[in-house]
Amino acid sequence: MHEREFWQLLDEVFGHAYGRSLAKDEHLTKLDSMTAAQALEAGIKPRVVWNVLCDQMEIPDSRRWGSAHNAPPMPPMGRIGDQG
Repeated sequence: MHEREFWQLLDEVFGHAYGRSLAKDEHLTKLDSMTAAQALEAGIKPRVVWNVLCDQMEIPDSRRWGSAHNAPPMPPMGRIGDQG
């Protein structure tokens, strides 16, 4: 997943305004309380950030990939914030 796809899915799943608000305001406990925007800026893979955000917001797998997206494989990692 590329960062561009993260933002596209954010808009599709949450709506543009709410999604952008989540990305800058929702602190992700599994990512050291960073927001999604901070996590992406810190270099955490977009796929990891997306899954953590969706898990925290209780978005089921059936909804988190939008209508035209296939779930990409998870990157290898030691702990949730590692870059592998």
